[in-house]
Amino acid sequence: MLKDITVIGVPMDLGQMRRGVDMGPSAIRYAGVVERLENLDYRVEDFGDIEIARPEKQNIENEGNLKNLNGVIEASEKLSQTVSDVITSNKFPLVLGGDHSIAIGTLAGVSKNYKNLGVIWYDAHGDLNTADTSPSGNIHGMPLAVSLGIGHERLTNISEYTPKIKPENIVIIGARSLDEGERELIKEKGIKVYTMHEVDRLGMTKVMEETIEYLSHTDGVHLSLDLDGLDPHDAPGVGTPVLGGISYRESHLAMEMLAEAEIITSAEFVEVNPILDEKNKTATVAVALMGSLFGEKLL
Repeated sequence: MLKDITVIGVPMDLGQMRRGVDMGPSAIRYAGVVERLENLDYRVEDFGDIEIARPEKQNIENEGNLKNLNGVIEASEKLSQTVSDVITSNKFPLVLGGDHSIAIGTLAGVSKNYKNLGVIWYDAHGDLNTADTSPSGNIHGMPLAVSLGIGHERLTNISEYTPKIKPENIVIIGARSLDEGERELIKEKGIKVYTMHEVDRLGMTKVMEETIEYLSHTDGVHLSLDLDGLDPHDAPGVGTPVLGGISYRESHLAMEMLAEAEIITSAEFVEVNPILDEKNKTATVAVALMGSLFGEKLL
């Protein structure tokens, strides 16, 4: 991995309706992310936070079945440009969320710099909904579909190009809550998914070995890690917890194997909500996993 890391906070809560996730970047910083990475001999620059317009100061009327569409678009454009600038400066972008709708901007900025970007989507959910299939209209359930060029054209055309990624370059790990429209899209596009059934049956070692091999043809790999991919016992401070998730230890193993493979070129950690948390436990878990991703070892 690059030895220079730029931390970018995105205090976004517009992609869903449970307040508090906008404080995620602050919680992760408070848990010591910069110090953790500096102790691993990385040079870390904290860019600060992308400015997010507050709902009361903008038009939040739904467009179709999309909540806070204008605000999400505005934030995504800012984030896309910032991430792209970091990559062109030969630094590793580490994005802190914020709800998972921020991935729309992150992937738009990352993919601009790669011809064949791979994506690991570590999440309890597929995030493959559209306005037509979403039960809620919350855009944090749509970023993977949007990045595939599926959905509202104002979202799919962030940074004025679409699609950002190819279905054959995606691996979803930890899925255990998929809507009907998402299941149909996964089958239609042939997206590689390791549900919790596969994680349990194969074991995390095999899942990660196969994932790394599956993405070996790409020229970069982005990790999008939603803390609700972990079991709520280990990561309680998330907006959409789903029982039966990936364990803390399994997640460390996954990050350690990615570090050994040296394939991750950008990353984001999202959906830390300190209001729903227990003594900042989820942010602390996020920082510990970042340590493993960036090569931290016990011996």
